[in-house]
Amino acid sequence: MEKIWLKEYPSDVPEEIELDRYQSINEILEEAFEKYSARPSYSNMGHTISYLELDRLTMAFANYLQFELGLKKGERVAIMMPNLIQYPVCLFGILRAGMIVVNVNPLYTARELEHQLKDSGTKAIIVVANFAHTLESCLLKTMVEHIVVTEIGDMLPPVKKTLVNFVVKYIKHMVPSYNLPKAVPFLTALKLGKQKHFKPVTAKKEDIAFLQYTGGTTGVSKGAILTHGNIVANVLQAKTWIGHTFVEGKEIAITPLPLYHIFSLTANCLFMTTLGSLNVLITNPRDMPTFVAELKKWPFTFFTGLNTLFAGLLNQPDFASVDFSHLKITLGGGMAVTHAVAEKWKSVTGHVLLEAYGLTETSPAVCINPVNLKEYNGYIGLPISSTLVCILDENEKEVPLGERGELCIKGPQVTQGYHNLPDETAHLFSKEGWLKTGDIATMTEQGYVKIVDRKKDMILVSGFNVYPNELEDVISEMEEVLEVAVLGVPDEKSGEVVKLFIVKKDPKLTKQDVQVYCKQHLTGYKRPKYIEFIDELPKTNVGKVLRRALRERHIYPT
Repeated sequence: MEKIWLKEYPSDVPEEIELDRYQSINEILEEAFEKYSARPSYSNMGHTISYLELDRLTMAFANYLQFELGLKKGERVAIMMPNLIQYPVCLFGILRAGMIVVNVNPLYTARELEHQLKDSGTKAIIVVANFAHTLESCLLKTMVEHIVVTEIGDMLPPVKKTLVNFVVKYIKHMVPSYNLPKAVPFLTALKLGKQKHFKPVTAKKEDIAFLQYTGGTTGVSKGAILTHGNIVANVLQAKTWIGHTFVEGKEIAITPLPLYHIFSLTANCLFMTTLGSLNVLITNPRDMPTFVAELKKWPFTFFTGLNTLFAGLLNQPDFASVDFSHLKITLGGGMAVTHAVAEKWKSVTGHVLLEAYGLTETSPAVCINPVNLKEYNGYIGLPISSTLVCILDENEKEVPLGERGELCIKGPQVTQGYHNLPDETAHLFSKEGWLKTGDIATMTEQGYVKIVDRKKDMILVSGFNVYPNELEDVISEMEEVLEVAVLGVPDEKSGEVVKLFIVKKDPKLTKQDVQVYCKQHLTGYKRPKYIEFIDELPKTNVGKVLRRALRERHIYPT
């Protein structure tokens, strides 16, 4: 199958990227550190560091990993923290040391964290103190040998650092007690690393850069293998598609999505680095009033987010008074952008909200709308440079334009598969090597792709994948539960939320009992918003739960 470059494909965008421009992410970083050394790189909590400072800090952390911990090229190092300046310092340090990054959601429960650390074979982890107690509770069941603990204010100037860390720990009580006697403070690690001489590690395209965990197309959390070549390709694809809108060394990106999420990781952290941009890290975007106050401080030009984030901001009375005169691109991904949010965004900001589409398995970008789009169009956009997209039927045959089928992808950004899961990897690809997204889509004659449904039962809560099988396994362990089925139901705020249908074993079981249990065992976005007790689950004659019947029951309750 050959891709047809259709009539509305942007005339100013090359069809192919220069795949050999960089051999690794490290080459991108080295170029940026040298080219933009005097420019600001990251800002958080009122403190900004330059690219020169970032260069030196990341070298120090790389030295610590190599010389103090004795870790070798290819070993796994996890990062478990929200958006702080420490994050890019650790991230780039790990990569410059030739090691593999394992990004961890800091809100994971001990069960979820244990699975990811064990599955990835993580040897070292950097964790913010606020979540160190979670690590402690599962540490002995993992292969982790080295722990670095950082506090929220560690990268701030001395006086502010002391004040912030004191308030977080003793006034706001945001750091539960923990006992990790072998843990090394982050600032100590940097101090030790600065005493060593940096020795660059050569990375190649085929070397793994990230084990990026996702639910994939089915089942529980899996590590998508993303190589240096995958990530470099997607960064260059993004730069080819929207980079001409920006001026090197002059841009300011607002980064509210966590850097451990593939969207923010590639679009903000890495893509904007190639432009010498300043990333303004938002540690807690849920605190909307503070978020809006931060936006007022910056003449920002690039803004990425999810539909739910945009909706939350638009509902803030003070948001309309933010200065949007410098804004060039607003990019929405991670979940579908709704028409109502897109229209309101334009009316308030004066700028179109560009919808994009991608997957963890594609590093992530696949389709993006043209930057000169005048109005929201309801499509996820056009396939980006060097990306092949087709729509296949159940027999893996291409469907005619305009007809529905499964969206499938080829391109240099596509993963080689899942870590240690050959069967799951085999199911991920078609016989001809197309990555099967599990999303049902159509394509117009002009090449625009529209997602119309999902083949998989995956639930998308504020951009995060939630899989029924995982939740059903966890909740079925409750002694009071006989059977359980999990469903995603529409929600104005989150796109979708989780609903449980439970058949009781113990008649005394209450919704509150289930909620308490879920809080102990599931990350916040995986917890059910709705719980319904029913006498029996609807099933086929072979015992498979009929989710369709449950959806109808939710829409038309008895």
